[in-house]
Amino acid sequence: MQSFSLTTELIETIFKVAKPLGHNERPSNLNLGFGFIYYAVVRAIRPKHIVVIGSGYGFSVVCLALGLKDNGEGRLSFVDPSYSVLKHGPLKTVGGRGKWDDPERVAQHFSLLGVGEIVTHYKLKSDEFFPNFGSLGLPKIDVAFVDGNHSYQNVKYDFTASLEHAKKNTYIFLHDTNIYVREVVRNSGVKRWVKRIKKEKECFEVIDFPFSSGVGIVRVLQDNVCKYLDQS
Repeated sequence: MQSFSLTTELIETIFKVAKPLGHNERPSNLNLGFGFIYYAVVRAIRPKHIVVIGSGYGFSVVCLALGLKDNGEGRLSFVDPSYSVLKHGPLKTVGGRGKWDDPERVAQHFSLLGVGEIVTHYKLKSDEFFPNFGSLGLPKIDVAFVDGNHSYQNVKYDFTASLEHAKKNTYIFLHDTNIYVREVVRNSGVKRWVKRIKKEKECFEVIDFPFSSGVGIVRVLQDNVCKYLDQS
């Protein structure tokens, strides 16, 4: 019988090690906030392959991967070049902590959280990862989580590049849909991109949770929908 991973002890470890940032979490009562949504979606739709683009401490990676673990199948590809805001500056990253430099420490990090055999880290930028998707022998994407560079053009690239390897009923998460000031000063374009794809009602269903930093969930309604997104 498959075990259930989300014990009190493990949730305490997630808060300590994976350090959620902007996921509407509340450590005082072990509430993982959006983390429960990530886990629940994976349990419900039973994906075979998840791609996560960017994570400060691995919170989204862990919550999604634990869903795969408890399903008893599936793999997760984690794409992050390990930029640090202190070393590389806010134009490269805002949430990056440079945590993914050492492969051995990365493996230890995810093993401590019980998902070491499920997560494969690619120390690459997304525009290095996706052109090599086929040569890496990766299957179609069932769930994607976009949380890398938050500029409009980068969010657009990560979303559309994920779409190229997706299919009907792929789900794509977009983190940080509710960071108003950064949107105003054009440091982020996640909400603008959500508004853009909402126009394609034949292609996407979109729901936005505007709490804390916000997260949007997009369901792909057709195969080969990239052609419907213009170049603007």
